[in-house]
Amino acid sequence: MNHRWLPPTRWLAMLLLLCAAAPLQAALRIELRTQALDPAQLQVSQQLIDDVLARLPATIETNTALTLQLRWRADLPAHVQGRARGRELGLDERLLHGLVQAGAAPAPLHSAPAWQQARAALIHELAHALDRSQHGGWSTQSRLLDLAGWQQRPLWPGRGRNHFHLRSPDPYELESPAEFFAVNLEHYLLDPDYRCRRPLLHAWFAENLGEPRQLDGAHCAQTLPFMQAGEQEGQADLLDLDPARVYEIDYLLAEGNEKLMSRWGHSMLRLVVCAPGRAPGPACRMDLQHHLVLSFRAFVGDVQISSWRGLTGVYPSRLFVLPLSRVIEEYTKVELRGVSSTPLRLQRGEITTLLQQAARLHWDYDGRYYFISNNCAVETGKLLGDGVPRLGAADLLSITPTGLLDGLRSKALVDPPRERTMATRGGYYFESAANHYATVFAVARKALPLPATDVGQWLALPPAQRRLWMRQADEQVLAAMLLLEQAARRQAEVAAGDVLKRRLLTRGKPLPEQDDFNALMARAGALLAPGSLLAHSPGYGIPGPDELAQLKADTAAGTGQAQQQWAALHAAALVALPEAQRADLAQIESNLLYLRERLRLGYGTQTGEAAAREQRRPGQFSGERG
Repeated sequence: MNHRWLPPTRWLAMLLLLCAAAPLQAALRIELRTQALDPAQLQVSQQLIDDVLARLPATIETNTALTLQLRWRADLPAHVQGRARGRELGLDERLLHGLVQAGAAPAPLHSAPAWQQARAALIHELAHALDRSQHGGWSTQSRLLDLAGWQQRPLWPGRGRNHFHLRSPDPYELESPAEFFAVNLEHYLLDPDYRCRRPLLHAWFAENLGEPRQLDGAHCAQTLPFMQAGEQEGQADLLDLDPARVYEIDYLLAEGNEKLMSRWGHSMLRLVVCAPGRAPGPACRMDLQHHLVLSFRAFVGDVQISSWRGLTGVYPSRLFVLPLSRVIEEYTKVELRGVSSTPLRLQRGEITTLLQQAARLHWDYDGRYYFISNNCAVETGKLLGDGVPRLGAADLLSITPTGLLDGLRSKALVDPPRERTMATRGGYYFESAANHYATVFAVARKALPLPATDVGQWLALPPAQRRLWMRQADEQVLAAMLLLEQAARRQAEVAAGDVLKRRLLTRGKPLPEQDDFNALMARAGALLAPGSLLAHSPGYGIPGPDELAQLKADTAAGTGQAQQQWAALHAAALVALPEAQRADLAQIESNLLYLRERLRLGYGTQTGEAAAREQRRPGQFSGERG
């Protein structure tokens, strides 16, 4: 008599067999649809599958319960190498013909271009299949979207367009987050330089998928490259910044004024860089000549700021790298705006990742500047959030620079405010020169019955009239008038620069130096989007050593010519000015020479000598400040 029930010992044996087989069933498998393949085609196809599976992170291959099929297709468009549908990975059969021609790959696996191309195509389609599976969903993760370039917007739901296109390994990655994931998985598994060119994305893949196999990671340089604007117009230097030398990073805020672009202030980041040989510590704050500023600005090539264009995003948004001294002079002495510097509470590793993200932005990003929705505050907030996940989780996006600072303070992500006097002494606040000019003017007005009641009225007087009062001044008043006359020159040069832009950027009779001006504008645009300087390079992301060596040579070769062009352009500007304005500039220069000479011969005071050492800088023609 037969029984339907098995003995207990048989049940136990079957249960043990199922448990032993479970890990095998959970593994990722790619089966080959043989179709009508000949032995050579079968051999290279299986070898391709084995090659790709051996490169996947171990956790992906062993923990993904997914069986896929590889099929060679003859019906794909000419520009398409593969297509993943459901559980089928379809590859263009022309790739198969290339593998057969290259021959079967002995150990080590074949490195011929045909194998490299087929390997990348299979990884790409496999990435789509994995991403769509129950184990995937990586392309929808917020952190990947932030790093990829589909960034959050403060005023609208969803994310904006991806503008990280200047240094892309494959423009197809910008089609969608899913394509970005697939393209970057190719490079993560196949390119040892990926960790150097896109360090934060490499870290994301390693954290979420695991380390790749059969790939020896490249040795990345400790420094990060930036194109730094020089102290003088026409200068630009390729800077190798070592994150280990950055003691702290401050939120730098220029106070607002009455101008449209500047009404709510301007957001920047200050890098407190230690002098060579100095160990990172509080003393690095005294190394002001080494400090740098990261500043998002609208690169403006127009005659004047257009509010409509600023609202519609016509102006490119670029990440400037500038010496702190230049930034402080621009704001405090030219625009008469105070600047505050508030340390961010960052850990050492966070400083490094923030600078890595800044480097990627510097070389890869070419965004659009909107006065309201994508201004300096929004751009700075995105940089902070993308570079430091802890700050990204704090939801810091704000459309105003002061609002961003308030958000940082409310979440205790920056140091508390310092008392103004102590902040000024410690280098955390840089006062507007307006108060200093007022004090200096008060000294002169107390000694002489000047025909003006404030600095503005004094500077508005004709330079020749101011000269009459200089002749009556004593030692103390001469030093005060020298500082005020230097302020008068700054104002006159800003006005002259505006006239020059109107002449050179509008239709009409060109200057003889028009070609120089056009060349300088093109050079300025390239330096402010340095990724465009490497447009013909096969590299992507942060440039590698070979690219930087060539770029350094090209930059050095062009600097001398650019400086000569700026000098010629400045001379042409004087000729192009209306006669009265040209005469005023000449009279101001004459006044400065007169004051310096009298101070040198008659008094030689420390105050006068310090003022006389101030360097003259021509007006700016592009890269408008916020």
